[in-house]
Amino acid sequence: MIKYLLFIILSAGINNTLRAQKIINLSDYGVAPNSYQNASENIARAIKDAAGFDSCVIKFPGGRIDLWPDGASRRIYYISNATESDSIPKEKTIGMLFKGLSNITLEGNNTLLVYHGKMMLMAIDHCENFKVKDLLFDFQRPTMSEMKIISKTDSDVIVNINPDSWYAIEKQKHNRLIWYGEGWKTNNSFLIDYTPSQETMHYGSWSYFSNSNATELSPFKVKFDGNFKGSKFEEGDMLSVRDPYRDEVGVFNNCSSDVTFENLKFYYIHGLGIVSQLSKNIFINNVSIAPKPVSGRVIAAFADCFHFSGCYGLVRIENSLCSGSHDDPVNVHGTALRIIKADANKIIVRFMHDQTWGFNAFEKSDSVEFVNHKTLLPFGTAVVKSSKMISQKEIELELNMPVPKQWQEGDCVENISKTPSVVIKNNRFEHTETRGLLVTTRRSVLIEGNTFYRTGMHAILIADDCNSWFESGPVKNVIIRNNKFIDCAYNSAPDDYVIFIKPETDNFEKDRYVHSNISITGNEFQTFDAPLLFARDVRGLAFSGNIIIQKKLSGFPFENKPMFNLGHCDGVNIQQNRFEGESFQKKILLQNMQKGQVKYKPAKEFDLIL
Repeated sequence: MIKYLLFIILSAGINNTLRAQKIINLSDYGVAPNSYQNASENIARAIKDAAGFDSCVIKFPGGRIDLWPDGASRRIYYISNATESDSIPKEKTIGMLFKGLSNITLEGNNTLLVYHGKMMLMAIDHCENFKVKDLLFDFQRPTMSEMKIISKTDSDVIVNINPDSWYAIEKQKHNRLIWYGEGWKTNNSFLIDYTPSQETMHYGSWSYFSNSNATELSPFKVKFDGNFKGSKFEEGDMLSVRDPYRDEVGVFNNCSSDVTFENLKFYYIHGLGIVSQLSKNIFINNVSIAPKPVSGRVIAAFADCFHFSGCYGLVRIENSLCSGSHDDPVNVHGTALRIIKADANKIIVRFMHDQTWGFNAFEKSDSVEFVNHKTLLPFGTAVVKSSKMISQKEIELELNMPVPKQWQEGDCVENISKTPSVVIKNNRFEHTETRGLLVTTRRSVLIEGNTFYRTGMHAILIADDCNSWFESGPVKNVIIRNNKFIDCAYNSAPDDYVIFIKPETDNFEKDRYVHSNISITGNEFQTFDAPLLFARDVRGLAFSGNIIIQKKLSGFPFENKPMFNLGHCDGVNIQQNRFEGESFQKKILLQNMQKGQVKYKPAKEFDLIL
């Protein structure tokens, strides 16, 4: 009898759970595939209805769905690394807004969402247990304009313009080509030059073209007459052009928890990419940010691909592709806020970088660490009792103890509760002018099984600063293993190091270090130059068991700088590495440190420079 009653109770619980999960078919809301009609308002109605259920699956109909700004949601958001100057409006146009929802799954059915104008693809704001899967995203007119050079002399250039890139030739002082889209015009052109034969990217200047006389030879074929002497453009190069300011982001994951992105393709993202801010537990699996193969495009991401600011719990990125970005594929960091005023146990702190401000970066019970802005070393901790924004750029914090007496003007605080563990595994990063990964978090970091292919700058950058970008903080346990690094850092000479560990300080304290416990093991480095590892201010650094394949490449810089450039480090171990191919000079440069602070084997193969 007792077993029977238990069965009835359990069955009732299961049935209630099943009944509580609502299935919403967007087709029931008039969202019709391949109709090319504006679905923004109908999708918004479906999302509003989903808010009435404890658990909900929103099913997309497949095919192509179009979203225009008309009928889309509008909200003011201040977003890390994407809040530009006061003159640019902060109201965002959001294709799909999910606010305060729990237990939501977007079942994409491989639907292609095509956006118009300048829009945020979606916002996930204060949500819990949220999953997005099996969707494809693109823009009718990407805000990145692209063209290919088919001939070049010192006095003229002829280009083929990608049909996705709308242009006009306006009569001003001369016939000038301008870029435009659905409700926008490029006013300040920022250019990156991609060389397909080498799969490399470099910054370039649009001024060569804006100062030239443009003539349309045929649709999407334009001749520029001007002065191209001294330019580095070559026939075959693909030029990508955009406005530099970030007025939108792709996806905004704000103050949410347990958010999953799975089996997604982003063919283009306008503004900063998928931004997670003050969110907990973010899982990214089999997500591609890359141009559609048939599009002829080079660039898929206007700036970063995946950006994490002030997140916590676990950030996990697996089995994904970042190909064609105008900035870093992955950036994980906190934010250092400068102490403006201190009185007993209260401080006023200020956002300092002009792209990050306007949100409260602290909650009650968060722990903060005080950081000397000259050395980047901590000098105390406290717990937040209350946090109040007193302006868009300043926050008043009440702490559980007095402010340390040694604080001085310029010092900062970091919210050390809002720092994540990170796993970045089995991904590919390629076709970017900048770095592959930026990571600064004090919790465990695993970078494993990835391929870094010809990143323009360092494949991995570990920084930390309180004086420029204000992206904190120290790392304390980083494992970089079983990755492939292929011809990285080709445009960063003289600092063309594949892995670059450099907190932004030259003020070192004896026996104290910003970073600690970094292990680089079992990796394969294919290099065109000698530099491998640059490290500053690290205690506990291993570079062992790696394979280094050396080969000079035509068109890639070769300076034969020190292979290892170490400064103010302790406990460095370089051993059991295998070198193949050409024999670059194996130099270890030491600065602000003693010979005994580094162990290297076999010693006879290395030239130690003190």
